[in-house]
Amino acid sequence: MTYQDVLAAARTCSGPYCNVCPVCNGRACKNTMPGPGSKGTGTVAARNYDAWQEVCLNMDTICENGPADTRFTLFGQEYALPVFAGPVGAVKLHYGDKFTDQEYNEILVPACADAGIAAFTGDGTDPGVFTAASAAIGQNGGKGIPTVKPWDRDTLFAKLDQGKAAGAKMFAMDIDAAGLPFLKGLNPPAGSKTVAELREVIEYAGVPFIIKGIMTVKGAKKALEAGAAGIVVSNHGGRVQDGVPATAEVLPAIAEAVKGQMVVLVDGGIRTGVDVCKALGLGADACILARPYVTAVYGGGAEGVKVLTDKIKGELADTMAMCGVHSLAEISRDMIF
Repeated sequence: MTYQDVLAAARTCSGPYCNVCPVCNGRACKNTMPGPGSKGTGTVAARNYDAWQEVCLNMDTICENGPADTRFTLFGQEYALPVFAGPVGAVKLHYGDKFTDQEYNEILVPACADAGIAAFTGDGTDPGVFTAASAAIGQNGGKGIPTVKPWDRDTLFAKLDQGKAAGAKMFAMDIDAAGLPFLKGLNPPAGSKTVAELREVIEYAGVPFIIKGIMTVKGAKKALEAGAAGIVVSNHGGRVQDGVPATAEVLPAIAEAVKGQMVVLVDGGIRTGVDVCKALGLGADACILARPYVTAVYGGGAEGVKVLTDKIKGELADTMAMCGVHSLAEISRDMIF
């Protein structure tokens, strides 16, 4: 199966909102919610993608001719490349009827582990989604990151207990999900968190905790103050607030402010290994891709995940070679034009 085969197969079972475009740039789906589109005018998802295309790399092939090492270590676990599948919830609603969230994660989590990466798994109003995702992660040696919504304290503690019992070795929270319409007015409630509230949750977790949804230096420093081991520079694909900047635009300042004190990941419009190299050059430690992995599962199941991951790894390795670097540690800001 080739990547084009994956796309072609996904077009037969995705929709009606996701068209599995040749280039997933946020334009055709635009402001379709439900669906993969972004909020309001629907421009933020497209802006995320466009911003990476505006970043250019400098080539340098006067160097040692050797292989590029794409291996990456996060909290003691080694991966084949600095790429993770992103957390996605309500796939049946947003992407098509082929899979429930439980079925999706049961394919995605082991397939990512087999491909040498890991998946952030989603959360939702159905408690069975988090339960099944945590179980899948535990069954695959803890290779995966259960991601919780910003629920109330008791709900969060119960989910953390459940995840740890299943074998999770780290957690994440998409704090910006506080802006998702379906979380408003729920029982249990969900919403924004103070630094003190986050610190309590992170201390209770007792394992590395990543805060997803950071778009400012101030926000990154708050996450650091709360005890987060890492952050994800993310605007939730433009799905929670219209009119915000692209992640590529805010990443450099955030990375400069907290690099070395916590792990910095980034998502939003990253589609290729070339984009991954650009993100690392701008200061990220690793990248998250969500929509492409949904397409991979819908179009090819576990094989689709491997095809996509191998494609990204090859693109990253080729880009590193053409830029004169042989390890991730050598990727630096001076490679960016």
